[in-house]
Amino acid sequence: MNDLKRIFSHLGKFRKEFIFSILFVAAESAFELVIPIIMADIIDVGVAKKEIHYILIKGVLMGICALLSLVTGLLYAKFAARAALGFGSYIREKEYEKIQSYSFTNLDHFETSSLITRMTTDITVMQNAIINGLRPMTRGPVMLVLGLVLAVYMNAKLALVFLVCTPILGLILGFIVHKIAPMYGKLQKSMDMVNLVIQENLGAIRAVKAFVRGEYEEHVFETANETLMDRSQKTFHYAVLNLPAFQFTMYTAIILILWFGGNFIHAGDMQVGELTGFLSYVLQIINSLMMISNVFLMLTRSLASAKRINEVFDETSSLTDRKTPCRKIPNGQIDFLHVSFKYKAHAEEYALSDIDIHIPSGQTVGIIGGTGCGKSSLVQLIPRLYDATSGHVLVGGKDVKEYYLKALRDAVGIVLQKNVLFFGTIRENLQWGNAHASDKELWDALSIACADEFVKQMPEGLDTILEQGGVNLSGGQRQRLCIARTLLKHPKVIIFDDSTSAVDTATESRIQKRLSAIPWMTKIIIAQRITSVMHADQILILEDGHIHAVGTHQSLLAKDEIYQEIYHSQMKGGMAHAAD
Repeated sequence: MNDLKRIFSHLGKFRKEFIFSILFVAAESAFELVIPIIMADIIDVGVAKKEIHYILIKGVLMGICALLSLVTGLLYAKFAARAALGFGSYIREKEYEKIQSYSFTNLDHFETSSLITRMTTDITVMQNAIINGLRPMTRGPVMLVLGLVLAVYMNAKLALVFLVCTPILGLILGFIVHKIAPMYGKLQKSMDMVNLVIQENLGAIRAVKAFVRGEYEEHVFETANETLMDRSQKTFHYAVLNLPAFQFTMYTAIILILWFGGNFIHAGDMQVGELTGFLSYVLQIINSLMMISNVFLMLTRSLASAKRINEVFDETSSLTDRKTPCRKIPNGQIDFLHVSFKYKAHAEEYALSDIDIHIPSGQTVGIIGGTGCGKSSLVQLIPRLYDATSGHVLVGGKDVKEYYLKALRDAVGIVLQKNVLFFGTIRENLQWGNAHASDKELWDALSIACADEFVKQMPEGLDTILEQGGVNLSGGQRQRLCIARTLLKHPKVIIFDDSTSAVDTATESRIQKRLSAIPWMTKIIIAQRITSVMHADQILILEDGHIHAVGTHQSLLAKDEIYQEIYHSQMKGGMAHAAD
């Protein structure tokens, strides 16, 4: 229950609506409970003595109670809806804000589909707990207590029937809750899997079509969907036992009360109106018990969702700022001092081992190596997308951990291997780099990235709409726009993580030439093509997470066997292709 308590502590500014909704539903229940007493008086006094005036007065009073019950019920619905929807919006916003603070390490702990489910389905479950659960949660105990008191007041002997019914209902409810409590957690995980399959299929729809794997993907989705269906059926198979069990108990109680009540009337110990009013309280008490049982079932499901939401809040960001962080990065000098890194603390092997390099500010550095040798891992430590497991990474002469994280990432621009563009105009995408950039600054950045040539040809220019992911552009165009976007940050260090792989060599050469005209910016280029790094001031060759060699193009070509092998294989391939 601590998970639910923590989640509902986020009611915040909607706490007033929440309290008002409880008060109004309590008032509604109280007005309803007065009606059976008035009805008993009408039968036993008004009808028995044929006093029309008395019947009219009591009838008007009953109508007023019914009207007040209706009004308070409507007010409850209004305030409960405000509380639930406001709470859902607030908790969703806070959860999204928390996710934004995650490092890559934190994000590795969750599937993307799971985070989506937690922010949608799980929060909807919590909203429903307020909208659909607050009324029975408040009304049930109020009607149960007041109903029992009034039933005992009317006839204490008949009220003993509840001493038999209540334990039976409690045992049934305990069995159902015990069975379905763990099932709700599995049900939400099945929902995660369905979301994962959908997300993967839609994200890779072009690959699915290209490889004609539509039927296979349908089978994968069918399996995930059937698993969700099976778990849903099992869960609600036990949940629905609640209704017939309570109906059986309720009708048994009514039969017993009619039997004993009829005997009391026959013996002269009870009046007909009294029995009629007592039966009304019986029905209300049984209904209140049913409400309470439904609340327990709802809270059981809410508990599973609350636990999943709290897991997002409990995730501690692995990247934090110091109390007095440095906010100014003096230059683009980079130093790796005996750095080792692995993605998970319990991993047996390091992705990087004992990296020790010095990159002066303004230099151009190339990094090459085989797939999986640690190139991307190396550069991700510079803007603190990950933290080094051991050793120190320095930028501008200071450990990266000493900087204010936002200031560091503004000073270190990285063009990722996977190009990410968002739905919107080219202008809006570029302004991710600088929200206040003028048109001149936008065109200057596009010019350096050699992207101005195709943007100018578009009818709408900077206001051309890009589809989600930039699918209406070629791979090379997307890469150049991403480079321009990063340049708008005016970073002291810019990292190209194989981000010109889709650009032809002539255009790549022009981009590099224009970048070299910015002497204060340190350029780090990860590439598979050796022509992309030949011009660099120094070239790092990585092998299995270690630095194999460092040098210029000429020195490495003269001495290093790996570099020679890469160079000759690529140059010969290029010559052979040219000859063809």
